[in-house]
Amino acid sequence: MFGLGATELLIILVIVVILFGASRLPEIGRGIGEAIRNFKKSTSEPSEIDVTPGKKPGESGEGKENQP
Repeated sequence: MFGLGATELLIILVIVVILFGASRLPEIGRGIGEAIRNFKKSTSEPSEIDVTPGKKPGESGEGKENQP
């Protein structure tokens, strides 16, 4: 994993605990987890732009009963 051993990971964890404090770590982890989840969701969803050929904008058929 990026050439990091157990010792390096432990040092990084200690530095993070010193910087942020132990009480904020679950909050930070939750935020990172949500960010990763949202990123995966956005990459797996189809694009919201409809590129269906042969269909013109406003040709959905809705509202035709109100037109004269």
